[in-house]
Formats: sequence, C-alpha cells, structure tokens
Amino acid sequence: MKQVVQNYKSGELAVLDVPVPGCKPGGVLVRTAYSLISTGTELMKVSEAGMSMLGKARSRPDQVAKVMQSVATNGVPATYRKVMGKLDSYTPLGYSLCGVVEQVGTGIDDVKVGDLVSCAGNEHALHAELNWVPKNLYARVPDGLAPRHAAFGTVGSIALQGVRRGESQLGDVALVIGLGLIGQLVVQLLTASGVRVVGVDPDPVRCELAERLGAAACGDPASAAVEAAVAELTDGHGVDQVYLAAGGGSNQPVELAARLCRDRGRVVDIGKCRLDLPWNAYYEKELDVRFSRSYGPGRYDPEYELEGRDYPIGYVRWTERRNLACFLDLLARGRVDVEPLVSHVADFDDAVETYQRLKDGELKAVAVLFRYPEQKEEAGEAEAPAVTVPAVNRRSGGASTPARSAKAPVRLAFVGAGNYATSMLLPHLAQRDGVTLSTVVTTTALSAANAKRKFGFAEATTDLDAVLGDKSIDAVFVVTRHSSHAELTRKALLAGKTVFVEKPLALTEDELAGVLAAVEESGNDRLQVGFNRRFAPLLQEARKRFGARTGPASLRYLVNAGRLQHGSWYLHQGTEGSRFAGEGGHFIDTVSWLLESDPVSVYAVATSGNEDLQVVLRYPDGSTATISYVTTGAAGFPKETLDLVADGKVLKLDDFVRASVYDRKRWTSSRLPKARDKGQSAELAAFIKAVRTGGPMPVPLESLVATTSATLAVQAGLAGGAPMTLARAR
Repeated sequence: MKQVVQNYKSGELAVLDVPVPGCKPGGVLVRTAYSLISTGTELMKVSEAGMSMLGKARSRPDQVAKVMQSVATNGVPATYRKVMGKLDSYTPLGYSLCGVVEQVGTGIDDVKVGDLVSCAGNEHALHAELNWVPKNLYARVPDGLAPRHAAFGTVGSIALQGVRRGESQLGDVALVIGLGLIGQLVVQLLTASGVRVVGVDPDPVRCELAERLGAAACGDPASAAVEAAVAELTDGHGVDQVYLAAGGGSNQPVELAARLCRDRGRVVDIGKCRLDLPWNAYYEKELDVRFSRSYGPGRYDPEYELEGRDYPIGYVRWTERRNLACFLDLLARGRVDVEPLVSHVADFDDAVETYQRLKDGELKAVAVLFRYPEQKEEAGEAEAPAVTVPAVNRRSGGASTPARSAKAPVRLAFVGAGNYATSMLLPHLAQRDGVTLSTVVTTTALSAANAKRKFGFAEATTDLDAVLGDKSIDAVFVVTRHSSHAELTRKALLAGKTVFVEKPLALTEDELAGVLAAVEESGNDRLQVGFNRRFAPLLQEARKRFGARTGPASLRYLVNAGRLQHGSWYLHQGTEGSRFAGEGGHFIDTVSWLLESDPVSVYAVATSGNEDLQVVLRYPDGSTATISYVTTGAAGFPKETLDLVADGKVLKLDDFVRASVYDRKRWTSSRLPKARDKGQSAELAAFIKAVRTGGPMPVPLESLVATTSATLAVQAGLAGGAPMTLARAR
C-alpha cells in the first residue's frame, strides 16, 4: 500500500510503498476514502523539517534537553545513533480521515466490514491507503453524510473541545482569533450554540468566509472595526470568551485577547501561538486562561486510546470518541457546513506536489482533501513458600545443530523495530560480515519500511506467520513490547528458529512455563535473552583481573534508573509488568555471572509506593548480592555502579566507563564516556557464532530460566514480605 511520509532530517516528502498494517485486537482496519490535510499543524511540521539542525534545535528546546540527559546516561555514540536514527527516519503525516471498515479485530462489535467510519489520531488516521484504528479513535458515520465531509471529524473534534472549554452560554459574545481551518469551525460551532461571534484574521478572504458562515463581524487584528464591533455587541463590556486559534511567533493574539475580553472573561488556547501574557492586563481583569487539549478527554492516555478503556459517561461526559460522534452528528444535521472550507481536492498520488504547493504559497487553502483510489486490495492479516524454577526438559537431540552450510550467511528476521532495536542492535548487525538481514516484521507499516531502508532488510512485512514459516530464516529477534515476548518466543521456538529475545523473557511464571513447554515440545532449546552486560569488554577484563575466588563474595549493585517520562509504555504495569520485571533481569544476570552461579533465594523490600527497591540475592556458596534499584536519585549521577568484595580484593565498576581492581597491585582502566560499551556488540557476535556453527548458545538455558525466575520472585517477595526460596521442580 502507499503512505505519505516525511524525513525529518532532510525534509524529503514521499509517497512510499509500505506493508499493509496488521489488524490487531481492539480495533479495525480501515481503507481510506478521504483524508484531510491540517493546513496549520501539518504545514508547521513540514516547515520544521526543512530547517537546519540548529533551527530544529531552537524550535524544540525540550528535545535538546532530553538529548543532553541521554549523553550523560548513555554516552555520546549511543545517543548520536539514537538521535540520528529518529531524525533520519520517515515519519507519518495526517490525523483525520474517513474510510470503509475492511477488517474487524477481535473484541470489536460496534461496527462491521463495509461500515463507513471517521477516524482520528496522528498514529492511526494517517495519509495512507489503509490504517489500523483502535476502538476509541473511530466513530460510525451517520447515514447520508458524505465521506469527504466526514473526513473533517478530527479537526471538528478539536474545535468542539475548544468551544466546550470556553463554557459559552446563549447570548454570549465571543472573539475568535485566527480564521484558519480550526477557527472557521469554532465560528460555526459557537454560532450554532447561540453565541454571537467576532472573527479576527489578517486575510480578508478568510474574514469574508467566516462572515458567510455565521460570524457577526470580522476584520484585521489591527483594524478599528474589530474593536468597534466588540463594543457594539457587548455594550462596551468586552467579549465573554476569546478563542485563540492562531499560530506563529507573534504575541499579538494574547495582547488583543486581553484588550477585548471583559472583566473575568475566559481565554481559551486551541492553537499553538506565543503566550507571553502581559501580566498587568490579565491580572487587572482576572482573566481565566485555559488550554484545550486536542480532541478531548482521553487524548494522550494510552489506556483510553490504545486499550479501549472508556471513561464512564457520568464522570466524563465528552471524551475524544464522543466528541467525534457529536461533530459527525452536527454535520449530518446541517448545523455545521464544511463544504465551503474545501479549497482543493487532490488525488492521493499527487500528495507530494500538493504539500509543496501549500508550503510555497502557490496553493492558498483553508482545507485540502486527498481522494483515494476506489479499487480494492487485499489487506494482510518463616520459611517462605518456595518459588519453583521450572525444570528445563529437552527432547532427545534438542540441542542438535540446524542443518545449514557453515559458509552460508546467517539469515535473520526482526520482530519489532523500535528505538532499542534500531539504535543498539541493528547498527551492529548491519555492519557484520556473514549476516543477511532478511525480513523485518512490525505491526505498523512505516516502522518496518524505515528499518528496511536504513538497515538493508530484504523484505518488510506485518505478517509474522509468513516469517516463521520461511525455512530460509535461521534466527528470529524478538524486540517488541514486554507483554508479547513470551508468546512470540514460544511461536518462534515451535517453528524451529533460533531465538534472540530482548529482556524480559517472561512477565509471569505461566508465561515462562509456556516457553519451556515449547522447548520440550519442539526439542528446540536454541534461545538467548538479551542480557548484554556480562559481555561488556570492560567488565570482562575486570573479572579476569580479579581472578578466581576461594571464599564467598559480597556484591553491591546500585542502579540509578531515574524517573520515567509521562506517557512511557513502561508505566503500563497492567499489561507490561512492573519496571523491575521488565529490566531487572539485566542486573540479576550480571551478578550471577560475576558470582558464577544461580541464586537460591530472593528477598525484596521497597520504599513507600514501591519507587525504590532493595533486592538481596543469596547464592549456594554463601555469597550475597544487593541490587539497589532506585528511581529517586539525581539525574546527573552515573546510572550503574558495582562493587564486588571477596578474598581481600575489590572489583569496582563505574557505569561501564571505568573499572578498578584493588589487590596487592591496583589495576585501573579508564575510558572516555564516548567509549561506553555495555556489551551489545560482543553479545551479538557470540549469538551469530552459535547460529553459524551450531555450537552452544552464549548463555545456558538453565541460567536464563534461573535469572527470569529470580526476577519474577522479586514481585512475589514484595507482596509476601518474606524471602523467596528458589527451588527446582523435580
């Protein structure tokens, strides 16, 4: 299928061939009939992409701050790869469309194949021939409403939410500053509510259009006619509400709002304009400044948007989806008319030319629609209770080498192509001789297309079954969200593939048991979990310098994990497990590798709110390890520091930048931050060697299982408040 994309680094716009998105549970696959260009938001994004790197940095200081923090935590090379990887990627455009339901995912019963729906979302209602849209981001189009009009659903919801934030009443007078697409819709919605409207815009054509659509008067912001109209309509008191629907860097809109608003009036920001509020003017009138957040309640809430968890109507009357349905109803009943806003309808194949004409100013438009081809295409479808460490049972011959030529390149498939895969794994594999990147599989079409372009995959698809059934593929990398790791690993093992799965292997004991059942059923134990720290060159050298132990050891590992950003999927504990369950295996594996054995018990305690954890591991020879996993530390402090004490010696690791061993002779290795190496390259080299030669996997399966069970036991220990004994099942 085809999709409009943009490279944020170069500014290139293209209509790209990408895989058809999969139809996941909780949503529908929609074939687009019309999609709407947001001439404000999208053109701002297109313009930003054309800036120099310095210009981009100046326009997004929030992102610059994140980059600097990443440098402090991960070093220059890793941060550079991550940033350049995100910049030099195709990003989607579009967020408002109308189309026909082509496939219905499980759990959906409110629409059927063939229904016409209006769809929202800058990740789901894209300028693409097919889109997967979750339940709360679509609404059925009322009978008789034209698809080209229903394509306005998202921008209509934005305008409607802004009007709701203004809490207008019959007889009010409102000022709408900015008469672009959103402003024109705000004018109509206010007029339909019995509010008299004065519009402001420097473009006389837009002013005339707003007056035709119901505004009492419109004019240039510098015109005395605007102030005169406000004075006449309000008896000199000023407007009840001001709706800021303008963009740009001028502070004129907020200054005009203060001048024309009445005492204790409301100012609602819907667009993205400069908000340097003149303190005296806003203070003296005690103006109520409000923000309108996009389509309405539910926006930016992953549980609402992605998981379909609606808000009770008794508590939240108007959500994103209910706003969308309401606006469609207003359109169907003729209370709002979007046809006069349509300046141009372009064929989808002419998308790049259309954007260029808009950017150059050749095409002056309030609203532009893309019209899509009508032909059909096929879519892809006391003594504490013991925690049992499942026994690893293999069928006879389970560790046998797959039949392949030692000289043939190792053919890899990737399931998932997110930030970690594209910044920490694929750059190493793409440069490695004897490796062929065969296929990348994702649930979203564009991420697969990006990975194919950047790393040279032969194929990009959303069809996992086709990849697992491809006998030419030697190994499968599972680099998806945590909740899918165990099931995808199980499927790949049953398909006879060697598997590399990013941590964690499993989030529950049942998931772990399912993976081991697949090992037993298939006889395939060719599995590696992405515990990379044991492969870090600096830590390898430090352990070698420390030498063999004769007595028990005491180990302390401080992980200054830091707080997660709002919206991070790591916070979705209901589906993705706790944060420690997701990444704690890294640290337990490192400790167990240093102590050369697997733990026999786990004791965990947490501070109030479970923000900081103390995990104590006991080992068969009497050694102990304490992992302090904290989120409340200083951001500038190193992320990982480790001390191992035994036999009169001390091994000290400082965040994979410096290592020291204190003995009769002190050894210290210092490295610059740019050389921080946490072992990904060496880990991948060991994995590829095992696949190519059929030799043992880099980490024994028993160790992977023991680490996973110990990680899961932390949560059980927190709930039970007692040490958890790790015992093998007989």
